[in-house]
Amino acid sequence: MSKEKAPQFDPQKAEILDATLRDGSYAVDFQLDEKFVSELLGRLDETPIQKVEIGHGLGYEAERSGIKACNIDLKRWCQIARSEMTATSWGMFAQPGFSRLSTLSDLCGEGMSFVRIGVEPERVPEHLEYIERATELCGEVYLNLMKTSGTPAEELTGLLSEVTPSIAGLYVVDSYGSMLPSDVHRYVTLAKESFPVIGFHGHDNLGMANANSIAALEAGATIIDGTLDGIGRGAGNAETESLAGIFRTLGEDRFDYKALAKLAYFCRTSLELLPEDRNMQVLGGVIGMHSGFFPLIEQLCAELTVDPASLMETAVELAPRSAGKSDIRAAAQRISQSKEAA
Repeated sequence: MSKEKAPQFDPQKAEILDATLRDGSYAVDFQLDEKFVSELLGRLDETPIQKVEIGHGLGYEAERSGIKACNIDLKRWCQIARSEMTATSWGMFAQPGFSRLSTLSDLCGEGMSFVRIGVEPERVPEHLEYIERATELCGEVYLNLMKTSGTPAEELTGLLSEVTPSIAGLYVVDSYGSMLPSDVHRYVTLAKESFPVIGFHGHDNLGMANANSIAALEAGATIIDGTLDGIGRGAGNAETESLAGIFRTLGEDRFDYKALAKLAYFCRTSLELLPEDRNMQVLGGVIGMHSGFFPLIEQLCAELTVDPASLMETAVELAPRSAGKSDIRAAAQRISQSKEAA
């Protein structure tokens, strides 16, 4: 029998947050069967997982921004969570652009324990008041730096300098699934200079989400996100059951990987997942393009008869930071003009 490896982090202090019923909602177009949700929450409540995130993938009240609504409304989410989760904390995701603070207050009144606010790093200064107000309404507020890798690591300290110290923690988020362990280590190390509690949320475009999660812990993070069977937006996420299994191989079976492995199978066999375009996911991971823009890219590529990689690369080249819709359209225009001139 091989000798167990000594971990480079303290597995007794690290936590796994399960986001299957939040990030995983992308994979079913935000339509979830209530019976499945109830059973999954009840079974998760029997595991050592202490935090579970639920609700719309983009955040509560996402429909206010024109996005398709979840078939389960907020009141019903709260009813199910309260009924099924007696030992585990549950929370939701929020974005300042459409998630109202008044609704946050209502959700916390219904038993919600935590909220995670998603903001791109360079936009954090615009939402300082929202973040601070949220900490007054909810006892556990995390700031998730969406598309973290789109902002140079050395700029984080300045961008976060005025964030209220009342937040429960700060998350490094690999939205593109493009980070390598060395990237994660650098961002987490710098983030810890501003906040003592750091989390990591990884996507799996390049198959690195699990390794990156462990790299985050080794750099000083104390919370890592997973979804059962890795089910999530686009290429999916780090796998809750695999992360628990890694802890076991390091000699710390804190999360009952056997029970979580059964839940991963339950999810895979219960959900009808949307088809994944592996080509686009890999391109997005390497080039640094968010999967939320893939429909627009595919549409423009069909109109221009151009390869999506070329459009993505041009858009990223034009973007001062993370590429957005305007950069993608500008890239399409540049390519169209180049074709006309040829």
